[in-house]
Amino acid sequence: MGCSSEVSINQSITSNFSENNRDPSISGDGKKLAFISERNGTASVQIRNIKNGSVVPLRYFSRNKPHSSPSLSWSGRYLALIVNNYNRKIIAISDRKDGKLYYIPLYGNKIPENLELSPDARKIAIEFSDNGRPQVEIFDLTQIIEPENHIGIN
Repeated sequence: MGCSSEVSINQSITSNFSENNRDPSISGDGKKLAFISERNGTASVQIRNIKNGSVVPLRYFSRNKPHSSPSLSWSGRYLALIVNNYNRKIIAISDRKDGKLYYIPLYGNKIPENLELSPDARKIAIEFSDNGRPQVEIFDLTQIIEPENHIGIN
């Protein structure tokens, strides 16, 4: 007789994240949720505290919309995101602890479609289209940003 590890999930932790939202990304420590919220036809990123549902303030993302593909580091210190800059998709990384914003340049005809930030923020995997051909590349961020040290920020 086999052993089953199947788990049944009957109830969500909270329901206030579901209306017109997509592309969820949860921080490694399980305390923050980033997602794309559709409001008035515009897609913008939001981060919420999972415990109480409160909105976490973001400094830099009131412009350059639409946003897509959010990804959080372990404590949510870093938020990586695809943003629109003069009708061109680019990668932006926000350091919420130090209040800095970094852009990851993609050269040629590379158009980012999806991304994933490593928990320690040392690397980022980017799926992009290069002249219509899908590709995935991993970029080392250690020369650009300070690695996540797993000490949480609010």
